[in-house]
Amino acid sequence: MADLRVNVAGVEFQNPLIAASGTFGFGREYNEFYPLSALGGISCKGITIKERPGNPPPRVTETPGGMLNAVGLQNPGVDHFIEHDLPWLSQQGTKIIANVAGNAPEDYCATVEKLNDTCVDMIELNISCPNVKQGGVQFGTTTEGVYGITSEVRKHCKKPLMVKLSPNVTDISEMAVAAESAGADALSMINTLTGMRIDIRTRRPIIRNNTGGLSGPAVLPVALRMVWQASQKVKIPIVGLGGISTWQDAVEMLLAGATALQIGTVLFTDPYAPIKIAQGLSRYMDENGIQGLSELTGGVKPW
Repeated sequence: MADLRVNVAGVEFQNPLIAASGTFGFGREYNEFYPLSALGGISCKGITIKERPGNPPPRVTETPGGMLNAVGLQNPGVDHFIEHDLPWLSQQGTKIIANVAGNAPEDYCATVEKLNDTCVDMIELNISCPNVKQGGVQFGTTTEGVYGITSEVRKHCKKPLMVKLSPNVTDISEMAVAAESAGADALSMINTLTGMRIDIRTRRPIIRNNTGGLSGPAVLPVALRMVWQASQKVKIPIVGLGGISTWQDAVEMLLAGATALQIGTVLFTDPYAPIKIAQGLSRYMDENGIQGLSELTGGVKPW
């Protein structure tokens, strides 16, 4: 039998399939379909220092090959998460990744400090958030911003630190290097691409926020390209995500340079997708004499 275990920054996952942040909540709803122990891990809904109501609706719409969302980081806040969600999650037999967001460096640091002494296995830093103190520029769109927020959080974070990179940049590999240089233990990529849809009857954007994050199968080629580019420049592991819907997609992402995978938008149309992908990966490995996933990671042969 193929060995599906992977190690990311010292955290061992029983398989590479991790539920992506924002698509899985805190796991309770999906637990009605299958035990969460079937997953390698869960990246929880983005958590902020205080409760956030999110953006006004409409905030989700379908697109060709995917969806747009501008939910606005709706969440109950870190204290509620620690008190009400984490005790239940800790009993589910899977790795727990806390996705942390904020509007200023102090927000990130304060949230991380509250999580330091909990059973969370890893912190995922969502840096695709506006930096309010810097005029609304996203932390993740400049090398200075990536380095600055990562290095600041690193000083306060006792857990393995994974930085989630934004694809809305000119050179993703530069952002990857900046995160690694600032002390990141791993990278997750890519976050959503900025997109827009317009209602031709009202002439208004379909999403109240005007723009939203594009995810789903349409972004897979972009994600593969970016993971491949970043993997050429950094030594830390990459968790690949963006449009993975099948086991074939998963193999591609591993070959591009990913060590583990996050599964997101496909969960809305097929909650069992991670289970099917894990089974397909196992069969593929057995049929091709592959004993461990590390044999696939970065195995693409460029022309």
